[in-house]
Amino acid sequence: MPRVNRTVVLSLLIVSSCVFLLFQLHYYRKYVSKQTGLHILSPAGHLTASEAQWQQTLKKFLALAQRFRLPLFLADTAALSLLSQDALLQRDRSLREPHCSFLCTNRPITSFALHANLWKYNPGFLLAAQQKGFELLELRGDDPRLASLDTLSGQDIPLHLLLRLHSYVIHVVFLYERSGNYLWHGALRLRATMDRGFAPFKLLDYGRHPGAYDRPDLVLTVLDGLDVRVPRNISRFLVQQQRAHFLECNHRNARNFLQLYPDDASAAAVEFRRKVKALLHLAARTLAGLDVPFWLSSGTCLGWFRQCGVISYSRDVDIGIFITDFRSDIIAAFADAGLSLKHKFGKVADSLELSFLSSDVKLDVFFFYEDGGVLWNGGTQARSGRKFKYVFPRFTLCWAELLELKVRVPCETLDYVMANYGATWSVPVRSWDWKSSPSNVQENGVWPLDEWAELIQVY
Repeated sequence: MPRVNRTVVLSLLIVSSCVFLLFQLHYYRKYVSKQTGLHILSPAGHLTASEAQWQQTLKKFLALAQRFRLPLFLADTAALSLLSQDALLQRDRSLREPHCSFLCTNRPITSFALHANLWKYNPGFLLAAQQKGFELLELRGDDPRLASLDTLSGQDIPLHLLLRLHSYVIHVVFLYERSGNYLWHGALRLRATMDRGFAPFKLLDYGRHPGAYDRPDLVLTVLDGLDVRVPRNISRFLVQQQRAHFLECNHRNARNFLQLYPDDASAAAVEFRRKVKALLHLAARTLAGLDVPFWLSSGTCLGWFRQCGVISYSRDVDIGIFITDFRSDIIAAFADAGLSLKHKFGKVADSLELSFLSSDVKLDVFFFYEDGGVLWNGGTQARSGRKFKYVFPRFTLCWAELLELKVRVPCETLDYVMANYGATWSVPVRSWDWKSSPSNVQENGVWPLDEWAELIQVY
């Protein structure tokens, strides 16, 4: 039997170990290190050069923010997604070495939101930032809170601020309080003369469209050795960020419409609009308590889209709810809120419709069903049992404001309105038959007579 050369075996083991270590290093660099938020300290326990530079950039910015008392909070989706309740409670105490575990997210951008109404705009902040080496790009736009006032023009406000240092960008989003007790930010739109290479704009969390948020409760914590405010309920804030798209009512078109068709200024019409506002606010609070999202539908949606208000001769409030969001305690919740059930048509599996009464104003709740590439809601004629179907193209939901209330509307509002009211939607129609006037109405059979007691309930 040939004798084994120990030197050769040892050499082979050393070579094999080196190859394996090189493979591990290659795998980490190619795959693991690219995963968002995974950062490992160097063997000496120090930051990498890139992390240290990024952390110093953030440290400079936050020091300036504290000096000028900017009411900031961390709004960066990548950083917030890394946070857990344990991380907030420990406040970085378990990490004694320099680190950048939360704010260094392998993205060259970190986003902060600023409560604009809580800060008196100080141009000295911009000068101080430039003196610290930051390059600045400020984007301004029209103040939507003044859009309904035709006599005011040229009123613009800061919407976004980008600060760049060492190829890193800090994005500050200005949040403004709106009359519906919510926070709003504008879209980020570059003028022709602006540097489109200033920042990787496609990576920004905010600015592709205006957004609306509930006012978050904030908590001060320590992230990577830096004092930072964050939303107390991070998960809720991240969900809101994904669904924040806001549509502004077109006040110019509304003014043009009202010049052609002046609004009813009678005492009865004014009182009706007051009742509609009260009913809509009550419905919103009730459904929010059930965590049931809704949107403006039918004539209420048309009123918002066409004239930024209420159609005074409509005599009711119309809202839509996806049937997948139906809850069996909706009727009881409305009853507890003081609304009496006027009628209940259909069933959860088919053409459900509820109607409630508040004083002499009716709240119609239409439940929407999915059928292939379309959505539809049902209608029932009580005396005959005839069924109707109203078909809409698929749509998504955006936030809007009506009667000082943040409400949802179909993002594809024009398509939604045209489906219901046709190409002449901009012309008022006072005589309206719900069984034949809508452009999207279809006959949908008749309810079986032996099921009327269950499916056609009128109170």
